Amino acid sequence: MSASRVAIVTDSTADLPPDLAAARSITLVPLTLHFDGRSLLDGVDITPAEFYRKLPSATTHPTTSQPSPGRFAEMYTALLKEHEAVVSIHISEKLSGTLASARQAADMTDPKRVHVIDSEVVSMSLGLLVLVASSLAQQGLDAAAVESRIVEMKPNFHTYFSVATLEFLRRGGRIGRASALLGSVLRVKPVLCIRDGLVTPLERVRTFDRALNRVIELTREVDRGKGLCLIVGHADAQADAERVGSALEPIADTLMIQPLGPVVGAHAGPGVVGVGCYPADLFPLGIKPAAQAAASAQRPA
Repeated sequence: MSASRVAIVTDSTADLPPDLAAARSITLVPLTLHFDGRSLLDGVDITPAEFYRKLPSATTHPTTSQPSPGRFAEMYTALLKEHEAVVSIHISEKLSGTLASARQAADMTDPKRVHVIDSEVVSMSLGLLVLVASSLAQQGLDAAAVESRIVEMKPNFHTYFSVATLEFLRRGGRIGRASALLGSVLRVKPVLCIRDGLVTPLERVRTFDRALNRVIELTREVDRGKGLCLIVGHADAQADAERVGSALEPIADTLMIQPLGPVVGAHAGPGVVGVGCYPADLFPLGIKPAAQAAASAQRPA
């Protein structure tokens, strides 16, 4: 790909594969995972596979922290030497202090050339939003046009998921409106969404299998007849994620199945499966597993 005028930045909670991000010239700024007495950069010092393998034997609950404004400022300064502007898209402000750090860094560097956007989502939907932004930048749009298009598209992005337990969301303080489900006497599985930047309960069903079926049904309802761009995310639940992906493949313009990174996994807990999606007629990405692999193969050595 030719170099664009606009650099695209996101944080590691977008849960994008590093190879795909590199192939699409997306800069990932990692959050920090505090785990078993160590501070680890998300996706850099610890991979999803390592995290989920070690989580059951952890002596304390993992915690997380946002990148410092200084880390963002350093990144913005370097990118502005090569690009006219930066568009920086991040996890919902209501879920993390990451956006505040990015805004502070923009003020520290060049606020007129650094455009910071609250995605109001996380993980799968954030990844999709960033992929759209990178495509717009590659088409030659300036930063204001990329920002305008992303803000316009945001309401059409949907995130549906279910968790094996609400305990991780509760401990990490990210439970949002789903706190209403705590203490239920029934052994139910929640169907959740991200709405207005918060974790929000939609339904309660009796089994995790039924919860996944509802996630599939809700995702299908987003389709406007032209298919969907979607990412299926999971925390150490590959088989369940593949089942969801197989069910949605017939209507997918874009389909990726991704492990949730350690920071998102620390808050969602093992076993979570979810979908981020938007109607493909808004902006088809055309990424399927084969295309994703090809994009990774094109990464310069």
